[in-house]
Amino acid sequence: MTTKSMIPALAVTAALVGATAGAAGATAATSTTDPMRDAARHVLAAGAPGYMARIDTGRRVTVTAAGVADRATGRTLNGREQFEIGSNTKTFMAALTLQLVDQRKVDLDASVERYLPGVVPNGRAITVRMLLNHTSGLFNYTSDPDFFTDMEKDPQRVLTSKELLEVAFRNDPTFAPGAGWSYSNTNYILTGMILEKLTRTSLPDLVQQRIARPLGLTKTYFADPRATSTGRGYAHGYAVRFAGGEPEYTDTSSWPIGGWGGAAGAIISTQEDLATFFAALMRGELFSQRQLAQMKTTVEIPESFGMPGGYGLGLFRKDTACGTVWGHGGDTMGHHSLGVVTADGSRTAVGDVTAEPADTGENPGVNRYYRVVMAADEVAVCRMLGKPVPAEVLAALHS
Repeated sequence: MTTKSMIPALAVTAALVGATAGAAGATAATSTTDPMRDAARHVLAAGAPGYMARIDTGRRVTVTAAGVADRATGRTLNGREQFEIGSNTKTFMAALTLQLVDQRKVDLDASVERYLPGVVPNGRAITVRMLLNHTSGLFNYTSDPDFFTDMEKDPQRVLTSKELLEVAFRNDPTFAPGAGWSYSNTNYILTGMILEKLTRTSLPDLVQQRIARPLGLTKTYFADPRATSTGRGYAHGYAVRFAGGEPEYTDTSSWPIGGWGGAAGAIISTQEDLATFFAALMRGELFSQRQLAQMKTTVEIPESFGMPGGYGLGLFRKDTACGTVWGHGGDTMGHHSLGVVTADGSRTAVGDVTAEPADTGENPGVNRYYRVVMAADEVAVCRMLGKPVPAEVLAALHS
């Protein structure tokens, strides 16, 4: 899920063999010998209440956690909490769609009009594949200039899929279908509608029946429309304003992520569950190898997006200084998350920052936050791959 964030959707799984649990504050913030603890220290210093990361190198699992899971109570973050995974949800939706392709219920190259007649302007020219790989040209509803302004006026409002599409379709398409690439949450609202129509099953039930239960993801669910467990075991998210100099925090954990993120970003999970999901995905445990190949067939991402790589079907290919990884990521009103995996599913990195800037423009605090958080994501990727962190990444982290 992308918000007003300038971060791309990808800012970029199993017994616990070893753990580095810097549970909070002072412990994680004082050590600079471990790159992940160093990353945690700088992310907190940039204004985030909490930071956690889980790195599985295929030989060892380490968990780093720093800061608090709840600013009101001071409860420390331990790395096992549930959190909003934002646009990592898109990979779940793509997986569900590819299961239906295996069952011959969906044709990736059939038009959206075939499955949702009369719903999408120019729907005969837009295919399901175009929805999944962001080549439809449909306007991203969260980019509407009034979207987040209206949300801040009434943060508890629950929008239907139809209402989200109305926001998107009152704006002109970004380009003609298939003529370019542009990240759009609108594509996945439509994907969710297709899934529910063809299966006659709600998205929360589809996630449980077809992904969470088969993989043993006991702490993963689709928020409908709110997270239902926001006490202990939950990482609160915070919208942060930096414009006044000192960060100002608004707890967004009670806001209905399912009421504006929907199929584009409403799943709640944990680091361990999300790592398990991405590893299973790349090992072909959720659908056929043929569909996995389709998922990994990418469209190159424009340079303007700010992330070298490509986008497949609900899956980013990220080309980093330490190597190529696959996965997604997500930004909600209170979280920035990372989920990446190697091509063979043997290594994973999952992380979450419990903050998202709410400023409508740039300022030194916002700019520093983004530099540091993006650098922390890169550190996690390098640690997952067993590579030294490049000097330029460390420089950005320490900026």
